[in-house]
Amino acid sequence: MDVYSNSALQQFRNLVGIRFQLYNSLFTSLPFHRIEKTGVLLSLFLLHCEEGFLKKQSPVEIVDSFLSQYTSYKKEQEFIDLLFRFIQYSERQVVLFDALEDAAFKNVNDLNGTGTLKHLESEVIQNQSRPELAEKLKDFSVRLVLTAHPTQFYPGEVLGIINDLSAALAEENAAMINMYLQQLGKTPFLKKQKPTPYDEAVSLLWFLENVFYQAAGGILMKLKDQYGDFIQSKNPIIRMGFWPGGDRDGNPFVKADTTLKVADALRNGILRSYYFSVRRLKRRLTFKGVEERCIELEKKLYDNLFVPGHKANITQKEILQTLNEARRILIEQHNGLFLHLLDNVICKVEIFGLFFASLDLRQDSTVHGKALDAIATVSNILPPGYSEMTNDEKIGVLQDVHLAFPIEGLEDELYKDTLLSMQAAKSIQKTNGEEGCNRYIISQCNSALNVMEVYGLFMLSGWEAEKLCMDIVPLFETIGDLENAPGVMRSLYENSVYKQHLNRRHNTQTIMLGFSDGTKDGGYLMANWGIYKAKQELTRISKEYDIDVVFFDGRGGPPARGGGKTHKFYASMGKDIANKEIQLTVQGQTVSSNFGTVEAAQFNIEQLIHAGISNEIFSTKQITLKQEEEALIQTLADDSYKAYIELKEHPYFVEYLAQVSPLRFYAETNIGSRPAKRGGSAKLSLKDLRAIPYVGSWSQLKQNVTGYYGVGTALKKIEEAGKWKQVQKLYKESLFFKTLIDNCEMAMKKSYFPLTEYLSSHPKYGEIWRKTYEEYELTVRYVLKLSGNSELMADYPVDQMSISMRERIVLPLVTIQQYALSKVRNMEEQLIQTPVKDTYGKLAMRCSFGIINAGRNSA
Repeated sequence: MDVYSNSALQQFRNLVGIRFQLYNSLFTSLPFHRIEKTGVLLSLFLLHCEEGFLKKQSPVEIVDSFLSQYTSYKKEQEFIDLLFRFIQYSERQVVLFDALEDAAFKNVNDLNGTGTLKHLESEVIQNQSRPELAEKLKDFSVRLVLTAHPTQFYPGEVLGIINDLSAALAEENAAMINMYLQQLGKTPFLKKQKPTPYDEAVSLLWFLENVFYQAAGGILMKLKDQYGDFIQSKNPIIRMGFWPGGDRDGNPFVKADTTLKVADALRNGILRSYYFSVRRLKRRLTFKGVEERCIELEKKLYDNLFVPGHKANITQKEILQTLNEARRILIEQHNGLFLHLLDNVICKVEIFGLFFASLDLRQDSTVHGKALDAIATVSNILPPGYSEMTNDEKIGVLQDVHLAFPIEGLEDELYKDTLLSMQAAKSIQKTNGEEGCNRYIISQCNSALNVMEVYGLFMLSGWEAEKLCMDIVPLFETIGDLENAPGVMRSLYENSVYKQHLNRRHNTQTIMLGFSDGTKDGGYLMANWGIYKAKQELTRISKEYDIDVVFFDGRGGPPARGGGKTHKFYASMGKDIANKEIQLTVQGQTVSSNFGTVEAAQFNIEQLIHAGISNEIFSTKQITLKQEEEALIQTLADDSYKAYIELKEHPYFVEYLAQVSPLRFYAETNIGSRPAKRGGSAKLSLKDLRAIPYVGSWSQLKQNVTGYYGVGTALKKIEEAGKWKQVQKLYKESLFFKTLIDNCEMAMKKSYFPLTEYLSSHPKYGEIWRKTYEEYELTVRYVLKLSGNSELMADYPVDQMSISMRERIVLPLVTIQQYALSKVRNMEEQLIQTPVKDTYGKLAMRCSFGIINAGRNSA
């Protein structure tokens, strides 16, 4: 372990580990219903769980023996009530741990170290790379797109407490810490109703206003201070995107009026932020010629925000003109006093405009096809027999559509809304600016027709081809779609109408690649490799047609959904993969874990900026991987894929997940507005199941199949083929491959097979459990052999300790969850109908909250 890692680990032990034990003891003295006894009993229960699993006991045996040894309860409801209190207590322990980590962030992480802007500055000086940097900064940016994907169980009230508690912990304010812990104990975690898409938008708006507004402005200020001549106002380096209110894929609750309402909320949110910034600025800029402009701007912002019926009449250009004129006067007449405060506000206006975050529209490709079929049956705008045409014939029709379709002619509300959402984009652009809503993403895109269907629908909704200022973004997710993506894009690039559209969009094509469904479809290695190969080929084809391709990565929190050490993937890319921009989704617990505080957000955004810039101007790699290295990973991916598919095709695979994991209770958690699966079928199918509950269920089982399965088998086969030395060389020399293995280690570090070992001899599910466990053991053995370490995640000691401590906190929760699920299964197998069965189901569901929240460092 190097000196810095050792120092960081010591800081973590002192500021998080020891303080957690100290403040956790405060819970035992809080004045809540039987809380003292609960805290003492939970500590005993944790030890009982650890000892029980060492003895290979099942969760049922562990819980039953604990209740008989340590309580005098006789009634089943009394047992259950205690277990619910354990859950509530554990949830709050997780919150305390989150707050301690947030408070310790700047002490544990080197905010001026590797991957930061300070580090970039020294690299530029050392390599004399200012000309190259100036060229790169002309069009490079990092776009973080906030999504409402349901992997975050904290209600907004709890997020606020975490934020305030972190500040009190950083200041060591014992009185306030105690008050916030009391508030935490009395604040409910459970949402009685599902949030609406608008509720989800408002929750994420909190992060925009309280974190990203400050962090992004600070980063741009740093960049301007260092490289002022290189930064152009039209490209402020950082961009924010937004999905709640625009993402319709599988969410019947998102309508066109929702989109408009969310766009208004975003506009009001940024105007509100500007208003308070200008008010604070006015207190310092009390100088002649400057104060008057601040007062005038403050009044206009106030009128646009708070005066009922006031017409929105302020623009980004006007705000910047006012601030820049004030800046000129400040420099010329007042010695530039407080100039840094004014510049900070200017940076924020350049980044956020009047839109705050660009609202993306998204819908499933099948909806577009059906909407066009419906239009063809009631209108002559599309020719007779359209539905029976071939794909090429349909493309020929759609590229020649120039008439608007009267929406009232459609009966189906979903198809009406498809056209209305496209009209809404035009309306949003008028009030929030073009960046307010200028992208349409096509889920499950598998053909050129899917893209041209969206183009045709834009024409039918009233847009004109010459004025269509919308990027059409295909999303390729499954292994098959990733393989077909280059052919799809070649067809589009050769289509004269679509090529004209791209010319009007600055010859830039954004392509989205989804990790989650790729992992669900093909397993960990094949999904990552499939996306890499798709990017490589799409880059080559786009260059061939003189198109700038931008990749938008749909990454989730855990490694199985593209998370983990994300910035290292970007840093590993050679020049054979387009790197014009870095775009990725930020969702669920990733928002609060990586971007929950200003310091954390600033640090992690800087890491992404550094990754995108450094591998462009400092790396000498023309290609990411050599031909023989690619062949090696291809072999590994193929063997891993075969092993994963064999497991997935097991006749009891879906049933295992449905019965042994909390999958069927996901919909009851009320954390997201979107249903857990596509389609309305009552029967659970792997195809309809969304990636988040799929990956999340494996995570709560502590088996994490999607993060490692097949890797051990692939490494074993490569060794048997006599190529182990080549793999070791690849691990040492390729950051891409090492990051793949590092993230695999993280997934395995969060696995705990003793929890479900009782299933090893189950007549139906035993074989699946044994296969996953044997693959886990095999993968651990080969990964450690590859790394040369004696334990998982040894290269990341702080993360390793954080995960170990979090996993210990949630051990009672996963034990109770398996206990409850076993009770439900037993009642169903014996056909017992009793109200207590629903109570056990609720017990299993409630455990999900703490288990998922405790995994925040999966991001």
